[in-house]
Amino acid sequence: MNLAQAARVGDAVSAIDTPALVIDLDAMERNIQRMAEFARTHGMRLRPHAKTHKSASIARLQMAAGAVGVCVQKLSEAQALAEAGVNDIYISNEVIDPAKLAALAALAGRVRLALAVDSALGVDRLAQALKAAGTMVDVFVEVDVGHGRCGVAPTAAVGIAHQVVSHGLRFSGLQAYHGRAQHLRTPAERETAIRHAVGLARAAQAAITSAGIACPLVTGAGTGTFMLEAASGLYGELQSGSYVFMDRDYADNHGTPHAPAFEHALFVKSQVMSAGTSHVVVDAGHKSHAIDSGLPRVRGLDLEFVNGGDEHGILRRRGAEALPALGDTVWLIPGHCDPTVNLHDHYVCVRGGLEAGRVEALWAVDARGCIR
Repeated sequence: MNLAQAARVGDAVSAIDTPALVIDLDAMERNIQRMAEFARTHGMRLRPHAKTHKSASIARLQMAAGAVGVCVQKLSEAQALAEAGVNDIYISNEVIDPAKLAALAALAGRVRLALAVDSALGVDRLAQALKAAGTMVDVFVEVDVGHGRCGVAPTAAVGIAHQVVSHGLRFSGLQAYHGRAQHLRTPAERETAIRHAVGLARAAQAAITSAGIACPLVTGAGTGTFMLEAASGLYGELQSGSYVFMDRDYADNHGTPHAPAFEHALFVKSQVMSAGTSHVVVDAGHKSHAIDSGLPRVRGLDLEFVNGGDEHGILRRRGAEALPALGDTVWLIPGHCDPTVNLHDHYVCVRGGLEAGRVEALWAVDARGCIR
């Protein structure tokens, strides 16, 4: 489906073709302002993760509200957002391939760029690429603070930092993100995980500063734990991303007391295409929404969504809730926003609510498919 077929600016919400990826602009803007206000109040830098939305339009809104820039996970995401006008980007991930590093070094001549490293080989190759291009990036050493993915142990971080400095590169601090902690359901579980993460990051920072290397910033945190990193006295920058849309999986977390309240702002509009005696079928299957974090929730209706395959979703009663009729609109709250966004070319942006609102804008998913 091309952009013109999905919706037109000025259309009523009812006219949006299905399935479509829809942003409730009012809710999203409140989310952006609430996180920006939290960061300001707590004296934190905010660098939201743009891998969530892959959109230069949203990145610009976040930066206008006070964010210093955005994070991405892939070089191609950085290239796409830079091409669309985003000028301060941190690739909070390792890049090891020499060809990619040459492209990264070239990009650093156009925008402010940062990169995470966790190996001697990665630092050597980065230094070679930057020297050849005559450019510079901010370099963060990634510490594994509990995720068990990328990063080095705190005791190894000082060696990597020393190598960064010895190459004449700009060592800017530590990447210390605990992804597994984001979806621990209870506040107590998340607090325990982040307390451990803070201890590991603090040990790495202490080892680096004891070696005579300044460690100006510890960056990390996500939508599930940002209050804990902010309260640690260690982190100076928050990388939360999903707060902008608040998917079903994050909403399933038990809330942290006194945390900002984020609203669902991203939906897949679908409609009932078939009706049986005990179920109905909507036209949005898992080609329209990601299911890695579970199935979507039906907005405003006490119905169970059952995976019907690529193009179909099955709705069943939970209790006395009546099933929608043929042709009725059903709004789905995706289980995981990031990969759901990557399934769509465009956002349909609605102002005035999902019932009576109108289409205000159509935004490209600028970094869709940018996986390299």
